[in-house]
Amino acid sequence: MTRIPMILPPICSLQKMQDLNPKHLEEEEEEEEEEEEDQPNKPLTKTTDQENRNQCFKKHNVLCSILLEPFQWLQMLSSKLNPTFVLGVLLVYGLNQGFSGSFFKVVSDFYWKDVQKVQPSEVQLFIGLYYIPWVMKPVWGLMTDVFPVMGYRRRPYFVVAGVLGVASALSVAAGGRLAVVAALTLLIGITGGVAIADVTIDACIARNSIEIRSLAADMQTLCGLCSSAGALLGYSTSGFLVHHLGAQVALGILAIPSATLILLGFVIYEPRTTNQDIHFEKTKATEKLREAVLGMYRTIKFPQVWKPSLYMYLSLALSISTHEGQFYWYTDSDAGPAFSQEFVGMIYAIGAMASIVGVIIYHKALKNHPFRPLLFYAQLLYALSGTLDLVFIQRWNLALGIPDYTFVVLEECVTRVISRIRWMPMMVLSSQLCPLGIEGTFFALLMCIDNLGALTSKWGGGLVLHLLHVTRSDFKNLCLAVLVRNVLRFLTLGLIFLVPNVGPNDVFLIPAKVGGGGEVVDCEECLEMVVPLNEKV
Repeated sequence: MTRIPMILPPICSLQKMQDLNPKHLEEEEEEEEEEEEDQPNKPLTKTTDQENRNQCFKKHNVLCSILLEPFQWLQMLSSKLNPTFVLGVLLVYGLNQGFSGSFFKVVSDFYWKDVQKVQPSEVQLFIGLYYIPWVMKPVWGLMTDVFPVMGYRRRPYFVVAGVLGVASALSVAAGGRLAVVAALTLLIGITGGVAIADVTIDACIARNSIEIRSLAADMQTLCGLCSSAGALLGYSTSGFLVHHLGAQVALGILAIPSATLILLGFVIYEPRTTNQDIHFEKTKATEKLREAVLGMYRTIKFPQVWKPSLYMYLSLALSISTHEGQFYWYTDSDAGPAFSQEFVGMIYAIGAMASIVGVIIYHKALKNHPFRPLLFYAQLLYALSGTLDLVFIQRWNLALGIPDYTFVVLEECVTRVISRIRWMPMMVLSSQLCPLGIEGTFFALLMCIDNLGALTSKWGGGLVLHLLHVTRSDFKNLCLAVLVRNVLRFLTLGLIFLVPNVGPNDVFLIPAKVGGGGEVVDCEECLEMVVPLNEKV
């Protein structure tokens, strides 16, 4: 059987036949229409992708800049001032004032309450005695300005502060059951070491604030941030360590920050006075001491100095402290919310974080505002925030459906932010009122006035607690004590006229030279125009 070969049409013929097929023609037309519809969208898709990538890149850059900004700021301060000066601020304000101060506050409260078992009004008196080394800051300032040791004005006093703090902390921790007087003496020694270190670094800050006025607010911001960050660490660990070690042993940990002051005394930069100058200064020490005292007296007489100083004292003194009564109530299992040791420390730790927020708000938005309106509104908010204590003590928060733990944290955050915003401009103003030559002594005098205000606040609050019979177990009049405190805070608003109505960048008159040798100096000759803060002098 003969096979008939199949003749296949050429491929081109098949393609032509397929093209002539009506169904195929319709499909091709639909595909072409779809392609035409898609073509305008393709470039838009590419553009959108590119925009998304650009936005992501910008967000990444913004995040990086935010994270790097604090380090760039510290680098700027280190380059314009000195790296060891910045280190000194970190150690004194961060580790000693911040960490030690906050840790000491919580641990000492539990020490008096649980170990010594004293009444809250008595603890208020003891806390007032803690301020004695701080009230003596002009004495430490005079010593650093007038009595150099081996050619150095600042470095030896850091060492002295560290030795005093280490010895006091270890003694109270290892002393067993101490008498009240002995325990109080050692606790005052701990605060004394911090006070001496504080006045020494403040002398450095005051001088740098005068020489580089554009960085005055930045230096106070650095101090505030370091203090708040250290306080956050101290409050976070205090309750935990009190619970596991006991209050008395936990106080021994404060020897570690004090030891860093000894190290700082050997590393901080300070030009050394020559042997000839040392001999000259020893022979002239008494005369310089007399001149420094006269200089402070003449400077404090200027209205632009004594008026804001008086306001700072009264604003602190009139805001009497009821802290110990509230602390005993916080931890009472019958009348109060019965907060644990760990939670008390955590409350203060969250408050320290809020303080950092307050410093940032001041630095970013408020540092160039005039002093008078800024302090007025800060004081008003401070007085209003005091009503939150009344709400908590009366337990109205529970009626509003807010748990105790939540409410006390919110209250602490609000109070800390406002307190920091209220405090920062006063520090900036104080640093700019110091005359050259006795800047350490005079700044210490201004801080002494503030500490007198704090001491008056503590003792005044203790007196009110005693008169209202607020004890370890009786808190029925605690609300009345807090009410008295709040009324006094509102009354402080009437004293705002004492604050100069100028900003930190404005030109205003301050004492520039106070003269020496006991001669009478005309007041007009003691004044000079201060350059704006954005210029270096």
